[in-house]
Amino acid sequence: GTMNTADRSLTMLDTALRRRFDFVEMMPDPDVLGDISVKGIHLSKLLRTLNERIDVLYDREHTLGHAFLMPVKLIAESDSEDAAFDSLVSVFQNKIIPLLQEYFFEDWQKIRLVLGDNQKPKDLQFVTEEKLTNQSLDALFGTGHGLNQYGDEQCRYGLKPLDDAAWRNKAAYVAIYDI
Repeated sequence: GTMNTADRSLTMLDTALRRRFDFVEMMPDPDVLGDISVKGIHLSKLLRTLNERIDVLYDREHTLGHAFLMPVKLIAESDSEDAAFDSLVSVFQNKIIPLLQEYFFEDWQKIRLVLGDNQKPKDLQFVTEEKLTNQSLDALFGTGHGLNQYGDEQCRYGLKPLDDAAWRNKAAYVAIYDI
């Protein structure tokens, strides 16, 4: 069996299992994905880059397992490239992004860093960032709100709608590792 050590809700079960069995660490292995590309998106480079960023911003225990992308690989090997791309989009929307939200407690700036959105053109970003001006803050809160009294910029973040063109643009995924 396998167990994700990042899931602390299973601590008691984890302790019981560790007393009874030997454990062998199995870190994500992007090489298992081989040299598979889907519409020019190199899966192992994509996973490796995401995990390097997560390792720096969080820790190695929270890196993404290669199992996330195995269905994409299997479809790419046996079915159409379009079906594999659809699977990749689904994995990002339904597994990777929600997991990043959980890992980083919805700290969208860090999620943007993991996805490379801070370096992509706006049309390729999955998470948008809108810098709020004094005028827009005044309109929201009135004067005297004190939100950027030390020169800090306030930002509003948002996940692009799941039907936005960025999700279906292969360049948005390539730009994660090839900036």
